[in-house]
Amino acid sequence: MTSAKSSEASAEPVLLVERDGDLVTLTLNRPQAMNALSIELRRAIATAFQGLAADASVAAVILTGRGRAFCAGLDLKELGGERGGSPGGMLSEGDMIAALRACPAPVVGAVNGFAITGGFELALACDFLVASSEARFADTHARVGIVPGWGLSQLLPRRIGIGRAKELSFTGNFLGAEQALAWGLVNRVVSPELLLPTARQLARDIASCDRDTVRRIKRVYDEGYATTLGEGLRIERHASREHAASVRPEDVAARRRGIQERGRKQAR
Repeated sequence: MTSAKSSEASAEPVLLVERDGDLVTLTLNRPQAMNALSIELRRAIATAFQGLAADASVAAVILTGRGRAFCAGLDLKELGGERGGSPGGMLSEGDMIAALRACPAPVVGAVNGFAITGGFELALACDFLVASSEARFADTHARVGIVPGWGLSQLLPRRIGIGRAKELSFTGNFLGAEQALAWGLVNRVVSPELLLPTARQLARDIASCDRDTVRRIKRVYDEGYATTLGEGLRIERHASREHAASVRPEDVAARRRGIQERGRKQAR
């Protein structure tokens, strides 16, 4: 396990980076501050994802938080100027979200607790989410007096519908884990003790697929989702033809046997 060192009084790392073969787990580690996004933590997250993007051996990434929060959003003490920050300066640093979304390996968000405002945006930047039954989501941008700048206003309605997204943003009300599942925000809800085992099993399932193909499919999803249906279909056709030119029949045959065996095991 490696870590990004903290300059806070506790001298604990603000981000834990754990490698298990081709899987990487990133854990936000400011539990005493509900994993609030200080400048230091945001820089550590950006640096970690920039490194992962350059590492072709990484099959999947899990992003989670330590303690009772996934992430409580921006550090309001810094945002309010108590620690030398300012709203303009804090919000201008968007490298964290950009680095996460640019990661070519799939990112599984394991939401262990509160995911609030900037923490909600951090979760939305993941490819998909698994939630603990203790997870709670809230968008308090309007209550703080800040307009979203890390994608929430565009990504949230695409996940749950614009009416539901507006309700959350206009009221600042909390959304529980089961309602988040019903609305399609998260893929599944599990008990707290099963959160990381479930996320790791999904990451291992991803790792069992052809890595280059997974990365290409992720890119097609992301590029197509950001445009019209017609343009998205064009992107898919181009990517499919380009990739097919590099596929060898013997590789497909070998993978087919693996798929059949896996299917038989899962059907038991």
